[in-house]
Amino acid sequence: MGLSGKLESEVEIKTNASVFYNIFRKQLHEIPKISGDKVHRAQLHQGDWETIGSVKHWDYTIEGKKTSLKEKVEAIDDENKSITYSLFGEEISANYKTLKSTIKVSEKRGGGGIVKFTVEYEKHKENITAASPQSYLDFGIKVIQDIDAHLSTKP
Repeated sequence: MGLSGKLESEVEIKTNASVFYNIFRKQLHEIPKISGDKVHRAQLHQGDWETIGSVKHWDYTIEGKKTSLKEKVEAIDDENKSITYSLFGEEISANYKTLKSTIKVSEKRGGGGIVKFTVEYEKHKENITAASPQSYLDFGIKVIQDIDAHLSTKP
C-alpha cells in the first residue's frame, strides 16, 4: 500500500436505498445502538447531525484497539445519496495528511440497494501506528452490514 490511494468496496443491501441512506443523512447518532460492538459512542462536537461542516466525535474499536476520531461532513449530495466525511483527530492526524470516507447508496432493481464505500488517504509515511486504510474500509463494510441487518429486521 502506497503513501496515498483510494480503496473501494460495494455491499449489496436488503434495505431500501432511501431508508438506508437516511441513517447516514439524518440518524448517525443511532449507529452506536445498531453497531455497538464496533462503535461505542457518537457525540456532536460542532454544528448539528445533518449539515456540511458539522463535526462529530466517535469512540470505536478497530484492529482490536479502542480509539476515537472526529469526523467532519465535507459534502452531501441527496440526489445521488452520497456523503463524504473527513476524518481527523490525534492518532489520525499524526499518521495521515488526509483520510476521507464516502458512502454512496444506489437503488437495485428488484429491491434493496448497493452501498459503495470509499476510503481515500494520504499517509505522512509508509509505516504508521494508526489503523490502516484497509482496516477502515473493512470497518465501514462491517458497520454497513450491521445497519442493513438492523433495518431489514424492522417491521
